[in-house]
Amino acid sequence: MYQLSINQTAFLQNTWQKKPQVFRQAFKHFADPISADELAGLACEEEVASRIVLTTEQGNNWQVLNGPFTDYGQYGEQNWQLLVQALNHWYPDCQPLIEAFRFLPDWRFDDLMASFATPGGGVGPHIDQYDVFIIQGEGRRRWTVGDTGCHQQRGGATTSPLIENFTPIIDEILEPGDMLYIPPGFPHQGFTLTQAMSYSIGFRAPSQQELLSSMADYLIDHNQGQQRFTSTAEPQQPGMVPAAQQQGLLALLSELANAPQLYQPMLGKLLSQNRFELDLCEGETLSAKELQQALQEGAIISRIGGLKVLLLENDSESRLFINGESFAFATADLPHAQTLTNLTSIHSDTALGMLQSEGMCCLLRQLLAQGYYYLADDE
Repeated sequence: MYQLSINQTAFLQNTWQKKPQVFRQAFKHFADPISADELAGLACEEEVASRIVLTTEQGNNWQVLNGPFTDYGQYGEQNWQLLVQALNHWYPDCQPLIEAFRFLPDWRFDDLMASFATPGGGVGPHIDQYDVFIIQGEGRRRWTVGDTGCHQQRGGATTSPLIENFTPIIDEILEPGDMLYIPPGFPHQGFTLTQAMSYSIGFRAPSQQELLSSMADYLIDHNQGQQRFTSTAEPQQPGMVPAAQQQGLLALLSELANAPQLYQPMLGKLLSQNRFELDLCEGETLSAKELQQALQEGAIISRIGGLKVLLLENDSESRLFINGESFAFATADLPHAQTLTNLTSIHSDTALGMLQSEGMCCLLRQLLAQGYYYLADDE
């Protein structure tokens, strides 16, 4: 069990998306949820997103190698770091660590990245466009964080995530259980002092590009958005586009933002999808009687790691959004739908109560058949 020992209300009011901050002993008696050997084993798998970052002995240049990896001996005992993305998709034992951060909304949650680093290992100075909590496990790492502003990309390479060195506003060494929070736009860099494990929990919001692209895809897929611009007066100069017509054209986009029947399904699909591959279970096709019997014998219904199950407030329809799909339910089943969104594991008594609704029973069986949920033993 991981208990985050910070004042969550004060954090949301004073720190969240405002400023970076170090929290000493955010997790008291912190224990690594995964070992270095287990992490290295995961990085051998084709479907797991992993990379190794090599640092030159001078510490001013970095090379990125993408997994899977089969041999780590060639990298030596210093100046490299292994990073595995979406650990929560592949390693269920890390779920309790994620639960500690569910005071923030699931739709923002991106993934849990774990890293193993040798002395001197790091990824170089860079800027992320998402919120990140960095939790120190075994070992010690020094972190520097700079202020927002104009930062030059390293070597002038416009495609490089690295930036030139910055002036730190935070320069701290993290010990096991310490945590560093960094909002979007703040440059930062980690430097490993001893062999170390660390964990990055990221929260991301869609950009304007992503929102517009998703809206366009939805309108095209559903043959919507056919309205065209009309006007009652035209300019005297044929080559001129009047300001009023510019605004009128853009007003067509504004109308989409005021049409819940259009933007809500787009948002539900976008926000419930993951950037990384899910470890889907082999689906269980169960009859209602078989499911009931399994629950009566003490089984619980668990969702797979990383799966987002979302409701939109004031939705124009009664539906859940799961991994980019929508699942309708009866209005009377809203409390059961809320249970699905709020709990990652549903214990037998609660699940048996949900089976009393024929519609919810069908939905649970469908989610099990699609591999989004699975039956597990109650521990």
